[in-house]
Amino acid sequence: MDPKLYEKIALEIESDTSPVGIDAKKTHIIIIEKLITIEERLSRLEEKLS
Repeated sequence: MDPKLYEKIALEIESDTSPVGIDAKKTHIIIIEKLITIEERLSRLEEKLS
């Protein structure tokens, strides 16, 4: 992973109030958002192949 992107993501999800150092809710929202994007792209590709 690109170190700049890694740092950007780390800064986005970090939390000083969390025992593990990240905001779990925000982290899960980002993951789900990315999965939705991947699912949409896959659907478009499948449509093109049909």
